[in-house]
Amino acid sequence: MPQQSPIIAPSILSANFAKLGSEVDAVVKAGAQWIHFDVMDNHYVPNLTVGAMVCRSLREYGITVPIDVHLMVKPVDNLIKDFANAGADYISFHPDATDNISGSIQLIHNHQIKAGLVLNPDVPAEILDPFFDQVDLILVMSVYPGFAGQAFIPEVLQKVKALRQRIDAQKRSIRLSIDGGINIETAALAAAAGADTFVAGSAIFKTPNYAKTITAFKNIINQAAN
Repeated sequence: MPQQSPIIAPSILSANFAKLGSEVDAVVKAGAQWIHFDVMDNHYVPNLTVGAMVCRSLREYGITVPIDVHLMVKPVDNLIKDFANAGADYISFHPDATDNISGSIQLIHNHQIKAGLVLNPDVPAEILDPFFDQVDLILVMSVYPGFAGQAFIPEVLQKVKALRQRIDAQKRSIRLSIDGGINIETAALAAAAGADTFVAGSAIFKTPNYAKTITAFKNIINQAAN
């Protein structure tokens, strides 16, 4: 099926948490279609970030766009339930963070939300083979998870290209997301390789004009994808 329209998903990890509601509201009004949560547990990865109460708080604040949750935690099932109940629309996890990948995917689907699997830079795409018909999103990490502000790893683009070919052969709608070191230049490379969902943190939240930045992202992605 044809590649889907691109999605810009600012990561709140780079936002000003002292005014998170207004920050998220501002990027949405500036054109962001999703909001991305990087959830770290100081166990699976060496950092600690946000929990489901932040997701619930943004919903209560009035944020209505899809919330895309990337779980960098182990185990995953309890937090799947927490974020599902807090208003998440997508929940993705790493295959090695659960003892039952299909079971955790089904748990997400049982909450009527979409499920994704995450591939670290050193994890081959073939690990997805048994689960390809179960997922709604594949998240390719272009850095090793755990810290914001890392440099993009260009070697992952070959994986993105391979996954795009595989997705295009499907009759199901599967989002192909990329996260890590995403800025205007690397977003263009990822779009040319076939990504359709772009997680960016500091490249958006650390700029003075969100609308100008997001418009620039969309323009360069559309040019690269065509």
